Amino acid sequence: PVSALLISDSHVGSRMFMEKEIHHLIGWLKGRGSSGFEEKIAESVKYVVVAGDLVDGIGVYPGQEDELEVVSIYEQYEKTAEILSEIPEYVEIVIIPGNHDATRQALPQPAISQNYAKKLYELHNVKMLGNPCVVRLHGVEFLVFHGQSMEDLAFSVPGMAVDKPEKTQAYMLRARHLAPVYGQKTPIAPELEDMLVVESVPDVFHAGHVHVTGMDRYRGVLILNSGAWQTQTPYQVRKGLTPTPGRSPIVDLATLEVTWVGFG
Repeated sequence: PVSALLISDSHVGSRMFMEKEIHHLIGWLKGRGSSGFEEKIAESVKYVVVAGDLVDGIGVYPGQEDELEVVSIYEQYEKTAEILSEIPEYVEIVIIPGNHDATRQALPQPAISQNYAKKLYELHNVKMLGNPCVVRLHGVEFLVFHGQSMEDLAFSVPGMAVDKPEKTQAYMLRARHLAPVYGQKTPIAPELEDMLVVESVPDVFHAGHVHVTGMDRYRGVLILNSGAWQTQTPYQVRKGLTPTPGRSPIVDLATLEVTWVGFG
């Protein structure tokens, strides 16, 4: 059995980053602190897919500096690389950027700049890709998108909500576009080709951004939002959003069955 662990929104550098819990997750992957059925799941993990916002960034929103543990973007990525280097080398890590990462904000986003994340590029088992992207793992096609457009959908489309990310992801699949609402908060670059069109039907649609876990199936597509590894922020308190951090889905690549692991 081969499986993929899906995570997003670790926000390394934030005071709310769940560093202890992420180390527990990595320790579990390495066979520490588990037994029986869960141990077999940990042994099956061959891939880790990260759907953006590795770091909290610098100057992303007003007053952010008061919530930072690490105030240098370079040091934030160095700490991220240090943490990811603890993952066993046989596990391949796929990373895309989010709106807090060091790349352009407009969609589609190129991979995180090597100028800022040199240590990540030096890890042999890390693949740095753009947002969105499509990757094929053991014949299973993953559409990976950070999810910046979810808030626009939540406030524009009846029946959508920020704390129900699986509904907004299903709407994107129905619209065959990852940012079907134009002219609101989501910046979109004027590219010659629209890279946000969902051209092929994926097997798994993985996103993050809203810090709330979600799961659904839409016309054969497994929809997953992997939540976050950051506890509730003052901004989320003001917005009335309750995150579900410290939980991640593991997808069996043979059956597409999902097991949730929690270290929150």
